Amino acid sequence: MSDLNVAIVIKLEPDFSEGNVSYNPDGTLNRAETKNTLGPHSAIAAHAAFYSKVMYDAKISIGTMGPPIADSSLQMAQRICDAEELHLYSDRIFAGADTLATAEVLKTGIEKMQGKIDIVFAGHRASDGETGQTGPQTAWKLGFTFLGNVIDYKVDLKERTVIAKRMVSLQGFNDIVEEIEAPLPVFISVDPAYKANFNTVLQRLSLEKYKKEAKIRSDNYKHYLKVFNAQQLGVDLKFVGLLGSPTIVYKVERIPKGKATRQAEILDGSNQEDLRKAVAKMKEALSAMVIK
Repeated sequence: MSDLNVAIVIKLEPDFSEGNVSYNPDGTLNRAETKNTLGPHSAIAAHAAFYSKVMYDAKISIGTMGPPIADSSLQMAQRICDAEELHLYSDRIFAGADTLATAEVLKTGIEKMQGKIDIVFAGHRASDGETGQTGPQTAWKLGFTFLGNVIDYKVDLKERTVIAKRMVSLQGFNDIVEEIEAPLPVFISVDPAYKANFNTVLQRLSLEKYKKEAKIRSDNYKHYLKVFNAQQLGVDLKFVGLLGSPTIVYKVERIPKGKATRQAEILDGSNQEDLRKAVAKMKEALSAMVIK
């Protein structure tokens, strides 16, 4: 049995590469009519959790709140991190939740995961919200120490502590790396710059082993999936969904498409006249440059 129990909270987010996002009349996102995918920051959190699997043989659980289709995000995250347990918190009562109401559901779900959770990982923010509040609020509700903007971490299983490196801004400098030590349990919000390093042969062999296992498990992800509605989760209905959301969405507007200001001209590389034209354009651009 692993000495380290890890959880990840993820989110199903609109696939902005598709270009179409649908909203309900009340300003909330219509996920049924919007193509969705695992959020990019959630994927980074899954990679950070997978590091704990390779290095410390951690047991990993994943939780998300959303409609039934959100189980696809759990499958995608499981393929990254080789999780043993998947939680989907799905109930119409949860619809329209702001970050605080979402944190209440996630906190309750994490407390139902197998084993006493030592580390919770979350993405830096969600691409459809950009507030970065759900992670810290969930940590606060759990009573876990919150570590944000983490780019690297190590766990001392004997001392039950984590040593994390995090990006901080200080007196106008934005690229300062702070090293901090905290006792478990902790909640880690992973910086987009995070990248795991596996330096030894043993680590790389373990990496390949768990990657293969992750594929097998994700292909059969429903075997690991547990779905909870509000009653099964045991949440207080005053603190979830629209009723538990103090945030008011006054208005949602589409971002207008910018007018194209650039013009493209296709030149034939085998045509001497076109080549002379290209050289003339480059000389013109270089002459306008100011070299400091």
